[in-house]
Parts: sequence; C-alpha cells; structure tokens
Amino acid sequence: MSRQFWTYFMISLALVAAGVGVAYYVNRGAHLAPTGEILKVRSLADGDDGAIVFADVRITNWASIPFVVNSVQMSMETLQDEVATATPLSKSDVEKISKAYKLIGPKYNDVLGGQDKIPPGKTIDFMAAGRFNFPPRFLEPRKTLRLKIQEWMEPWRSWLKKALKKAPKSPQPSDHSRQGHPAQQEE
Repeated sequence: MSRQFWTYFMISLALVAAGVGVAYYVNRGAHLAPTGEILKVRSLADGDDGAIVFADVRITNWASIPFVVNSVQMSMETLQDEVATATPLSKSDVEKISKAYKLIGPKYNDVLGGQDKIPPGKTIDFMAAGRFNFPPRFLEPRKTLRLKIQEWMEPWRSWLKKALKKAPKSPQPSDHSRQGHPAQQEE
C-alpha cells in the first residue's frame, strides 16, 4: 500500500478520536448518577408489630443538571435474608412523630420527598423516614438498610423503552406500494 493511503488513514483516525473525545467532554455532566451515604439510623418501636425508622442521608449530585426526586423507598434485609419494604412517611407525619416521641430524637434535616431538587454539583443532607411492619427486634441485627431514590423522569424513560419495544416494525415495500393502494386504483 502506498504511503499516501497510510497518511490519510492516520489523519482520519485522529479526527475520529478527536470527535469522540469532544462528544465525551461535552456530555460528561449530563448523566444523572448521584451518590449518597446513610449517616445515622434511628428507630422506635411502634407497638408490637411495627417500627418507625429515621435515616439521615447525605446526597451529592455530580451532574450538571438538577436531580428532581419522584419517590423514596426504604428497604431492609434481616439476618435471615428476608427483605422488608417500609411504608414511606410524609413530611407532616415526621413532624408529628418527632414532636410526640422524644425517644427517636429531633428532626435534623428536611424529609426527602417528591419534587425535592438536588442542585447540580451540590451535597445536601436529608432525612428519609418509613414504617416497617414487623417487630422492632429485627431492626438491630439487620444486614443492610437501603434507600432507593427515583428520579422524576425515570418512569417515563422506562415507559418509553417498553413502548419502543412494542412498536410495530415499518412495513416492507410490496407490489401495492409501488402501484398505489388497491382501493385507490381505478377500475
């Protein structure tokens, strides 16, 4: 092969690599992937069959766009590998509980709920609250406590993916498409 071919090949390869690099650099902050950590967990027995859990959380939004919360789900795994999902508590319920039950402690941060925004590039402390429907004795020896924070756009994305999978494929050309539809032809 000629020297001219390799020169043009290397130049075109460098241009493609530069294009990919620019596209990556421009879109680096557009991906929503906040990180978080649970700072403190407080629990209170709610009779014999339930427990109220307050979790103080620190969340960092690394993206260049705000993260808008749709829902917050709390779950726990016991030592017996049972997974329990908490019923989320509203902001007004948390206010009432923290005032009525002094043993659970004060409310340090705002409760994370629907339509709350985490600004781009910021770290914010929130609180998540829920009620588990099992005896409180399972709370202390737990394996894990998880929070799933769903973005407001996530349900729409999953719906769109399902709709695109179910969409019919475009029809293939047939003899009718070349000649016009049979109902439109004159006899």
